[in-house]
Amino acid sequence: MTADLLVATTLVGLVAAAAGAAAPERFRARVVSALTAAACACGLAVALDVLRSGRAAVVHTGRLLPLGGLSLALDRFGALFVAISAVVAICAMVFRLGYDGHGFSSRTASCVLPLFVTALLLVPAAASVTTFLFVWELMAVTSLLLVLVDHRRRPEVAVAAQWYAVMTQFGAAALLAGLVLLATHAGGQSFAAIASGSSGMPAWVRGTAFVLVAVGFGSKAGMVPLHVWLPRAHPEAPGPVSALMSAAMVNLGVYGIVRVGDGLLGGGPAWWWLLVMGLGALSALFGSLHAATSTDLKRLLAYSTTDNMGLVLLGVGAAGLFASTGHRSLALVALVAALLHVVFHAMFKGSLFLSASSFQQATGTRDLDRLGGLLRRMPVTGSLFLVGAGAIAALPPLCGFVSEWLLLQALLHGLPSSDPSLAIALPVGVGVLALTGGLTALTFVKAAGIGLLGRPRGTQAAEAGEVPRSMWAGAGVLATLCLVFGVAPSLVVPAVLDAARAVTASRVPGPLVRGWDVGLLGARGVLAPGLLALGLLVAVVLVAGVRSALQRAAVRRTEAWGCGREMQTARMQYTATSFGEPLTRVFEDVLTPAHDLDVSHVAESRYYVEAATFHTSLDDAFERHGYRHAASGLAWWGRLARRVPNGSVHRYLAFGLAALVVVLVVLG
Repeated sequence: MTADLLVATTLVGLVAAAAGAAAPERFRARVVSALTAAACACGLAVALDVLRSGRAAVVHTGRLLPLGGLSLALDRFGALFVAISAVVAICAMVFRLGYDGHGFSSRTASCVLPLFVTALLLVPAAASVTTFLFVWELMAVTSLLLVLVDHRRRPEVAVAAQWYAVMTQFGAAALLAGLVLLATHAGGQSFAAIASGSSGMPAWVRGTAFVLVAVGFGSKAGMVPLHVWLPRAHPEAPGPVSALMSAAMVNLGVYGIVRVGDGLLGGGPAWWWLLVMGLGALSALFGSLHAATSTDLKRLLAYSTTDNMGLVLLGVGAAGLFASTGHRSLALVALVAALLHVVFHAMFKGSLFLSASSFQQATGTRDLDRLGGLLRRMPVTGSLFLVGAGAIAALPPLCGFVSEWLLLQALLHGLPSSDPSLAIALPVGVGVLALTGGLTALTFVKAAGIGLLGRPRGTQAAEAGEVPRSMWAGAGVLATLCLVFGVAPSLVVPAVLDAARAVTASRVPGPLVRGWDVGLLGARGVLAPGLLALGLLVAVVLVAGVRSALQRAAVRRTEAWGCGREMQTARMQYTATSFGEPLTRVFEDVLTPAHDLDVSHVAESRYYVEAATFHTSLDDAFERHGYRHAASGLAWWGRLARRVPNGSVHRYLAFGLAALVVVLVVLG
């Protein structure tokens, strides 16, 4: 039955793509959204059945793909990622019914979107190198086409797509090299053959392959320094696509690292996982710092994806490091914490991106310096954004608090340690987790305070109204799950624990969940999210009751932060730029901001200033110091190469002769 549902997922997705190409424009969005949601429902059903029963869903046919055919085998670990992608995609399809993105209802976009979603559902089920690379490339190409939807109207979309295309193909090349290296030494391209033969491979083969796949998968997860496509492509993509990319697609980078490192190679030496921890820590710090200083709302969310994926990689690396040093129980806890954060990140980041897209549709801008007062004009969407912001800032009783608490406990209980790698890496991990937590809180205080509260800073924000119900319904489901999983994490922790055990073949006894509580084996600290939520509710009710009972005078309403003034204007409020200015000054050597002051004088006299405009822009340090120089070098080689084909037949024959000589020398 599960295999039939896996086939149905693929077939319904293909039917949805065909409907997107053939359906009339009047019904196209509804038909494609309904069929794509149906494919996701099939995928969710098979994933939940695999998670419940532990029986893998296996499909194999030798006719569809060369070199072994199409091979799918969905186990508990892959089923967890299929379930995440299915839930996010269903909410995105509901959101799409009211979304009015430019060009997103075209035949091309309507045909490509179901293919992208279907590829997201099939990547975790791929069971051979050929199948995996096929569906992975399908996911990459379709997501690139969706980013390009609005390229004719906005030139910055084409630039973002170029960055995305280069980085995603670079990652695909690294994956191809790493997986082919493993398949060659295993004597077969199926994942089962690689897993059974990995123990007999030379250490250099295992290490080289792991580094290659870590680079390939890390580029998709937004890992620094391979993240440069993410803050460009995510903001420019249509709303539902940016939610799918940030809440579902980046997760598959984490899936790949764990699948290869733990599932196929059976773990590895400490240096593998120290590398993953180091890159995760760098990603978390760099992403949170840029998110805290960004004024573009969707760019801010994109950098926060790099931040959160960095925390996930920190947990994955800690799990591998614990396992390599013999701490099996802590390894399982760290991996569960990382995977739990993947689940919860999908919920709150999907809600945040969909809400931000609603703000953009209602106001026509993503610039926080031009927003303000949206909570009063868009109360439902604004409230949903606040829930997502609280979850990503790890505020109880929301889901982000549970996963970050569990990750912190795993790192803390690894100390003190006599192992040098643990003694150095774990305190650094704790420090990174603490610092990024503070920066994330600052980021979303800025995003919510500047964008939702205060007065509108532009006519677009002042004239904004609530979006259609389908849009806030899609975001609302994900926001509701943030609260439900935060109060009752026992609904999802057992499935995550089973997935972690499936990929690592761990036999460590004892659950992480005791009833409604979350705790660690042998540790005194226990988190009771339900009791915590109840306590917060009781405290709020008591404070409100006492305030109402003791209040004797009538309530006088005045403007917030009015300071006694009768009339406030938007110019008296902080902007997003000024809010992040202190942090920009502290980290000026890292951020290297560019300042631009434009002064206009009165026409009659150059001594009197009529207006002054100050603008600060922040470039990505890795892009500025690394990728732009590389691009300049490639451009130079390109100009040089254009001189070669000068139309001379003799030159072309000489090239052919030289190539023939090289081939004969190599073969001889």
